[in-house]
Amino acid sequence: MWQDLAAAVALVLVIEGILPFASPRGFREMMRVVGETDDRSLRLSGLFSMLGGLLLLYFVR
Repeated sequence: MWQDLAAAVALVLVIEGILPFASPRGFREMMRVVGETDDRSLRLSGLFSMLGGLLLLYFVR
């Protein structure tokens, strides 16, 4: 179980590092836009992201 969790965290770090590595300017611009987004929109995008991840995990497992 702990090994699976560590592998999942490692994959998240790899995936999150792709954009700033490939396009630092684009990443900076994206962070600027996210910083200007209202709380409700950020919460909704986080909710849909979590639900999508849970759905994907359900189908994979």
